[in-house]
Amino acid sequence: MTSVIPPPRTDTPLLHLQRVTRIEDGERLHALLWSAGPGWTMISSAVLGGGIGERNWVLNAQVAHGYRHTDPDRHLAALAEEAGASPRGAGVALMTAADVCAHGRAGDGGVEAVATAGVSVRGWAAACAEPVPFEAGTINVIAALPVPLTDAALVNAVATATEAKVQALVEAGYDCSGTPTDAICIAARTPRPGEDIHSFAGPRSLWGARLARAVHRAVGDSLPAR
Repeated sequence: MTSVIPPPRTDTPLLHLQRVTRIEDGERLHALLWSAGPGWTMISSAVLGGGIGERNWVLNAQVAHGYRHTDPDRHLAALAEEAGASPRGAGVALMTAADVCAHGRAGDGGVEAVATAGVSVRGWAAACAEPVPFEAGTINVIAALPVPLTDAALVNAVATATEAKVQALVEAGYDCSGTPTDAICIAARTPRPGEDIHSFAGPRSLWGARLARAVHRAVGDSLPAR
């Protein structure tokens, strides 16, 4: 079952989300699908569609607690096909055990961000601890900028969004920098011939500052109350 989630009121909304519902192992689970279409370059840490390249859609799929699939890329590909995303070309698929219906959403100066937050398994990035088994808690951040960025600026945008995520966590009273499985996807317009390409996306640059504020609010709104 698919339903449309109205975008925030901005002059040029970018993230038109659909909520897709499925039954898996007797459990009702949801996913958020952004059918971006052509003209987008994305950078992502996702299992499916990660890296830098042109992508046409983003799927943020809720999975069951205690997720034990050993082939998450194939599982996500199947979910994307079931949601109707795959025929539209290459895309990005993320997963989380958090309820994606309880997502946070914010916009700033043309930048939009959506976040889903599961924080039951959390900690500090530089903790002195051995690696732990995969747990699908996860804070997922998806953001879209209406301008082209260089590859270096895309990497810079990931750092900026991550800093904003950590700021939101600390301000909300969480003693952590995130979860072991946090993932991100940032989309920027693919440049057209003769179009200016922005080289910076740090928190004090024009577009980086807007990205930081949007992600900060989206993550803050997605976090469970303390």
